[in-house]
Amino acid sequence: MKIPRLTTLVPVVILVLLALFPLIGIPLNWLNYLFSFFIYLALATMWNLLAGYTGLIMLCPHAFVGLAGYTMAIGTWVGVPFQAGLIAGAAVAALFALLISYPVFRMKGIYFAIGTLVLPEALKAWFSFWRPVGTAYQGGGAGYAVAGVAGFTLGDKYWLALAIAAVSIFVVHIILRARLGLGLTAIRDNENTAASSGVNIFRLKLSSFLIAAFIMGIAGAAYYIHNPRIQPTSGFNISWLLLPLMATVIGGEGIEEGPIIGAAIVTFLRFLLADYGAWSLFIQGIILVVVVVVMPQGIAGLLRQVGAYRLPLRLFKAAEAKIHKT
Repeated sequence: MKIPRLTTLVPVVILVLLALFPLIGIPLNWLNYLFSFFIYLALATMWNLLAGYTGLIMLCPHAFVGLAGYTMAIGTWVGVPFQAGLIAGAAVAALFALLISYPVFRMKGIYFAIGTLVLPEALKAWFSFWRPVGTAYQGGGAGYAVAGVAGFTLGDKYWLALAIAAVSIFVVHIILRARLGLGLTAIRDNENTAASSGVNIFRLKLSSFLIAAFIMGIAGAAYYIHNPRIQPTSGFNISWLLLPLMATVIGGEGIEEGPIIGAAIVTFLRFLLADYGAWSLFIQGIILVVVVVVMPQGIAGLLRQVGAYRLPLRLFKAAEAKIHKT
């Protein structure tokens, strides 16, 4: 019988331990912190897939979050269970990505970034006046409450966010080891060379774009189960862009473990600086600039340079060798 590698078992063990947290009675505020961490991690992992591995500086994650959140919230008003609304919201986000893909993919570099940044602002303005249900107090700038989530406990929300984060990491891990990942890396390094080598640029970009939109959408909708009211100013807030961007840059762009490190730091800073209002963004911006200047490859890149990963890897390999000998 083939013995699983320790490098495969360790993530599984960590996932199982995290899943046990609500059952062993850890403080509720820790569950809240970890819930936010998992949501930010899923967003950062998808942003890393696009920016770090595909070279797409996509600045519209708040469009996917807002559309998915609104789809789920409005669905609960017409009797759709929020569980189904999660999937429907993610599907709407992916459909939106599909609709905008042809025009935005015709743009290059900074023009692509600006083109994607304009979209959430347009959606925010539109949803500020849109009232598809009932009276003047429903929809518009007042937004919508998510119905039917009262019985969904904090532990349930925690497990949902953990599952989304785990799936996002697993999806990227599989992509990077498949032909799709090789094609995306070729596009990032040199799009013209990749095209001349027979790589279908549009198809590969579209595939990564749709995957990112779907997972960003389901992560955003899950957030509005925990905070069950969505408004244009919150659903399409630029913070949904800044959080994954900061997490990826601080952790290490184009490195698999980068978003994990970055999301942990961003979550810590977000709760630590919550009482500082506008100063919070200013302080986080300074930290981001310092990281970019001092550690261009992020914390994960710095750890790789100094060999911080070598000792654990040696221990794993030595343990595996002993196990297989026995």
